[in-house]
Amino acid sequence: MAEILSGTDYELVDVEYVKERDWYLRVFVDKAGGIDLDDCQSLSEKLGARLDSSDIIGGAYILEVSSPGIDRILKKDRDFVREAGKVVDVTLYAPLDGKKFFTGELVGRDENFLRLKDITLPRDKVAQVRLHIDF
Repeated sequence: MAEILSGTDYELVDVEYVKERDWYLRVFVDKAGGIDLDDCQSLSEKLGARLDSSDIIGGAYILEVSSPGIDRILKKDRDFVREAGKVVDVTLYAPLDGKKFFTGELVGRDENFLRLKDITLPRDKVAQVRLHIDF
């Protein structure tokens, strides 16, 4: 996948290989300004051809290429830099001072802490950080 995306404006955000009713290989990509359906279709065709010719995945699977969505999960350091100043939802592995869920403005992240505007959380306690959606 990295070979196909190298030299392009696309960023590989995440990959999932999961069993639901069938096996799914989900590839999440993004680029500055976002991706559209044509981007997803083009990348799906290129990735599908490469995966089929190399037979990396044994057995049948369904390939899905999409954007990470407006409520994207932040994983990489560059995600936290890019999204600084935005509101995020944080889920902890276990409650901290009686709370397992926090919402706040992302200030930053270092090797030890996730910093929101009003609270600092130990990184080893953080299960997931995703962009907040206001309904």
